[in-house]
Amino acid sequence: MGELIFVGLGLNEESDVSLKGLQKARNADVVFAEFYTSLMSQLDLQKLEGLVEKRIRVVSRRDLEEEEGKRILEVAKKGKAVLLVPGDPLTATTHVDLRIRAEKRGIRTSIVHGASIVSAVIGLSGLQNYKFGRSVTIPFTEAGALDATPYNVIAENQKVGLHTLCFLDIRAEEKRYMTIRDALETLIVLEKQRQKRVVTPDTLVVGVARAGSEKPTAKADYVKQVQRFDFGKPPHSLVFPGRLHFMEAEALVTLAKAPEKIREMAE
Repeated sequence: MGELIFVGLGLNEESDVSLKGLQKARNADVVFAEFYTSLMSQLDLQKLEGLVEKRIRVVSRRDLEEEEGKRILEVAKKGKAVLLVPGDPLTATTHVDLRIRAEKRGIRTSIVHGASIVSAVIGLSGLQNYKFGRSVTIPFTEAGALDATPYNVIAENQKVGLHTLCFLDIRAEEKRYMTIRDALETLIVLEKQRQKRVVTPDTLVVGVARAGSEKPTAKADYVKQVQRFDFGKPPHSLVFPGRLHFMEAEALVTLAKAPEKIREMAE
């Protein structure tokens, strides 16, 4: 029986991968990697190959989605293949699909977890993880067509007091990475269309940049202020807080430099 192992690389650079992940890669017949589902801003492929001690075959979105991972599955059917992925494996649905295809072909699969953008952003914000509702991706606008899904998800979470984690669109092959400012502009346009007061100039938001790096940025403030804040280089993420526990309010003020008066919002 062949084997396919999904190894999480972590969030920022090649040294973020776990010792267990390195060992699995070193023992594999072939090592693949994809870098289109997330941006690891300081990763050096040559250094990663040095750590793995073998050549890494980089696969594209087309390889995994349009061609259904055939390159990887052909290797895994005959021996041991490792797929290195940014963050934590199987967070992206494309990896879940590949794992299902492997299992249906009789290929044994396993996972070596890595640091996740989900836990990293929540940790940097100081918000409590069990108070988050459904997360959502804010996509780039195509041909002037706006996807209202992010606005609707934020609205649904707000109704029940839950926080919303927003992933910002990435087009790695085009080297396009959505910024917090871009995301807010999209949501403000949707607000003008829907007029439900979900995203207003006075809505509290938390922006996080370069989670997992040595110098991440976390800034909490009202939309009108966050739009003008310089978060620096991507990757960026965005959080819309729901109802705040007093400890969460204190964390936002202390850790993310939120306005002092948000303490009045706490329960």
